[in-house]
Amino acid sequence: MTRTINEIGYWAGLAAFASAVAYDVVQILQVVGVLRFPLDEILIYGTSLCIVVPFVLEMLALHHLTSHDKRFWTHASVIFATIYAVFVTANYVVQLATVIPAKLRSAAEAIGVLEQTPHSLFWDYDAVGYVAMGLATLVAVPALSNVGFERWVRFSLIANALVTPLISIVYFYPTYSNKLLFLGFPWAITAPLFMLMLALMLRRRQTP
Repeated sequence: MTRTINEIGYWAGLAAFASAVAYDVVQILQVVGVLRFPLDEILIYGTSLCIVVPFVLEMLALHHLTSHDKRFWTHASVIFATIYAVFVTANYVVQLATVIPAKLRSAAEAIGVLEQTPHSLFWDYDAVGYVAMGLATLVAVPALSNVGFERWVRFSLIANALVTPLISIVYFYPTYSNKLLFLGFPWAITAPLFMLMLALMLRRRQTP
């Protein structure tokens, strides 16, 4: 069974990594004006949605491949990962299945409360989700050893957690702008990095 969890965690981590990189590329193309509506929003929300399940499975695999004396930390990490999953899934499904089709029918006014715009309801949902992801990586740190390859995985988790305050500023600063968006750009590096590093670690972890 351990071998199966190793493989699930590894492949889930690679899937989360690939989805995060795809999101990064789409976000950059949108900011520079290469992608426009509706393709930009479809790809942004679509790639973001693809991160969710693989990320949760990766953190769940970490939990089951961690020794019992450190499982409090991985259990907490799974809880925060679940909070992330619930909030962002609610957001992305609404945007993809309801908001974008309504915009294409020129009926956006009827569902304006559902649209993710700065400081709207679903904007805050997205914010809570990514803050929860940052907390999931932070609380997972004590579950990893500080030697060998796991030390580097710890660093990648810490780096992603340190970006979380910047993400919070991007979401909650009173006035939003594309310039403010760049404040959260380090996430585009730290998130795929920790997902990849953790995946590689999970494949080699032994029975706790």
